[in-house]
Amino acid sequence: MAAPSPARGRFVVVGGGIAGVTCAERLATEFPSEDILLVTASPVIKAVTNFKQVSKTLEEFDVEEQPSTMLEKRYPNIKVIESGVKQLKSQEHKIFTEDGKQCIYEKLCLCAGAKPKLIFEGNPYVLGIRDTDSAQAFQNHLAKAKRIAVVGNGGIALELVYEIEGCEVIWAIKDKAIGNTFFDAGAAEFLIPKLTAEKLETAISCKRTKYTTEGSEKEEGSVAAADKLGSALGPDWHEGLHLKGTKEFCHKVHIETLCEIKKIYLQQEFKELQKTSLSFPKDNSDNHNSHPEEELWPVYMELTNGKIYGCDFIVSATGVVPNVKPFLDGNNFALGKDGGLKVDKHMHSSVADIYAAGDICTASWEPSPMWQQMRLWTQARQMGWYAAQCMVADSLGESIDMDFSFELFAHVTKFFNYKVVLLGKYNAQGLDLDHELMLRCTKGQEYVKVVMQNGRMMGAVLIGETDLEETFENLILNRMDLSAYGEDLLNPNVDIEDYFD
Repeated sequence: MAAPSPARGRFVVVGGGIAGVTCAERLATEFPSEDILLVTASPVIKAVTNFKQVSKTLEEFDVEEQPSTMLEKRYPNIKVIESGVKQLKSQEHKIFTEDGKQCIYEKLCLCAGAKPKLIFEGNPYVLGIRDTDSAQAFQNHLAKAKRIAVVGNGGIALELVYEIEGCEVIWAIKDKAIGNTFFDAGAAEFLIPKLTAEKLETAISCKRTKYTTEGSEKEEGSVAAADKLGSALGPDWHEGLHLKGTKEFCHKVHIETLCEIKKIYLQQEFKELQKTSLSFPKDNSDNHNSHPEEELWPVYMELTNGKIYGCDFIVSATGVVPNVKPFLDGNNFALGKDGGLKVDKHMHSSVADIYAAGDICTASWEPSPMWQQMRLWTQARQMGWYAAQCMVADSLGESIDMDFSFELFAHVTKFFNYKVVLLGKYNAQGLDLDHELMLRCTKGQEYVKVVMQNGRMMGAVLIGETDLEETFENLILNRMDLSAYGEDLLNPNVDIEDYFD
């Protein structure tokens, strides 16, 4: 039987996450008479809805997980090919999918995201949370659990530890303080009381939508299946999930700092080696308050600090690695130190006619002094949109200026039920030692930190309803010398907006 004829597209996009869908939608709008091919391994796509430009660089949006047919209805010239990519032959401008199809492109944008870094591949008691299916599997396992371990200190770990109820949580982090990606130790201290408090407050209004997966339930395979990639979880991924264990208390979290997992034992091996595990500490502030434990657990983790804890399962939340593997063989891609596809200031990779956006790529241009790449939902949307604009300009032989969203790093999110805004070099990333920090903190209400250098504001962390984000954004962008204002800059009795409006 003759092989089916290849699909052809002037523009082909790989990936059904935020970057890929945003890119495809933009291309479909710019070229309404052209077929835009979107190749995605997942039956659902991530759509950005209710987009709101809060300020020059801050944006809020909802993320909806939808069947790909809804995207095709909204944009009749987008054709979705539901299959993973098996191989890319860049010299032939051709993609081969896992189900035997071929796509020929003129210009290609790779937005295949990233996959979780599992601490131990193939262990049935290690779960990586990356997409909706793995989040659902996590909920199912948690419902039967008395104790779990969480390893990692990024966004998913932070949200997870706060949301879990009715289950003991051993949280192992390699840093001195929680949330090291986003906060300094001061902000971590501000947040920690929330981990021991009963969750009586109602959740602050969710800026983004919860998800539902359409279609039939999939069979649950190995807990640790990291290679089966759906699209990445969106922000507020835990909304709508019932994250409760078997017990009747609210929070019970013990944090082990400055450590990593040294070894994992299954129950039989643990018994044979006659190891000793520790009970759940009674008081998080006293590590000596933990005693040898008689109860047997399905899995045990030995930490680099010598402690061993048993639990029902372990959540690996140690970050992601760019999903480049399907595209490398036979193609001369330049890769960044983090393993991503290097892109220039027009989102072009090192291979002709191939662009990349979102988690799969590594920004390799000279960045603005106030911007850094982080694999976040906001940057995935911005990169997808801008990559499409670059592809359009390239096709039409036009020049294009860099998008303004790359002038200043700006991200708004929610941790521990607080609104969190991060601006510029919010953790003094890459600044010389001559920078200084200014702080304002009202326990349980707000935490404001600004990073100053030579009298100029370089970055800020705003936790709580501070209403300072637009003012601080302008101060960072305008590079104004603020030396004259001194401590008054953060004086709550001085309305600094009056100074600078």
